[in-house]
Amino acid sequence: MEFKDYYKVLGVARAADQKSIAAAYRKLARQHHPDVNKAAGAEDRFKDINEAYQVLGDKEKRARYDQMYEAYQRGGMNWEQVFGGAGPWQQQQGPGGWTVTVEGADLEDLLGGDLGGFSDFFRQFFGGAPSGRRGSTGRPRRPSAPRGPSPEPEVAGSIEVSLDEAFRGVQKPVVLQLNGSTRRLDVTIPKGVRDGQRIRLSGALDGADLFLAVQVKADPRFERRGDDLIAEVTVPLTDALLGGTVGVPTMDGTVEMTIPAGTQPGQIFRLGGQGMPTRDGGRGDELVRAKVVVPADLSEREKALLLEFARLRKERSGSR
Repeated sequence: MEFKDYYKVLGVARAADQKSIAAAYRKLARQHHPDVNKAAGAEDRFKDINEAYQVLGDKEKRARYDQMYEAYQRGGMNWEQVFGGAGPWQQQQGPGGWTVTVEGADLEDLLGGDLGGFSDFFRQFFGGAPSGRRGSTGRPRRPSAPRGPSPEPEVAGSIEVSLDEAFRGVQKPVVLQLNGSTRRLDVTIPKGVRDGQRIRLSGALDGADLFLAVQVKADPRFERRGDDLIAEVTVPLTDALLGGTVGVPTMDGTVEMTIPAGTQPGQIFRLGGQGMPTRDGGRGDELVRAKVVVPADLSEREKALLLEFARLRKERSGSR
């Protein structure tokens, strides 16, 4: 699969801050928007610009993309296999409140998402995107001109959930001080909610809407990046050298993952569909980082065997 250089698409440097990336996007989007630019290829160019900003304009997606970018630039790592392709090591493990609407749309929602045309690269590595919602004519509708960010809703309070609750969805009580009185509400938190996301409780206050900020507590097992989870597992040196299996925590429980011979410290393995729920009903992925542990309490016999191993490796290296 062809690697997509999103920095090149937007014409920005790797070190560009989010403000510069947004400015570059707005300038290019206005220039190539199909409602403005009727030249051949303008619509395809607009799609590329939109796709690039979908990734670089999102801090979590950008962090993941930067890992892939560095692996691709080094050339020595099969970035496609490590971050999304199939490999012999890959494990595929199948897996009463107020009406809640998740606030804070992605750029796809901001622009309408109707041009579609997201590349295979984007769909495979960044959770997919609709190929274009269609109207009665059967043709993709064009979005309106790019708008600025939506105004921040007024937040009446906050609610804290664990990562497990964010994974499964939960109904929780929240107590709010409103207009000098205390209100207790039972709030349904949808599956896959993210930290900092705002939810709207429609008609919760005398017919008016209320907004709550969600705080997802840190989980010692995982680091969350968007809909993906990152876990670190300890791998004994012998298993890293010879291959083996290791137990990996997932949101559905511990699974056994095969460790191939020659696993390197920090190597990343991908468990497809073991991440957080997505808005389209799917699941993100879990990335597993190998932490190879070197024993510090070697016996004399083990030291002797390692010295023999070192001698054999030196001989082998010298014979090349």
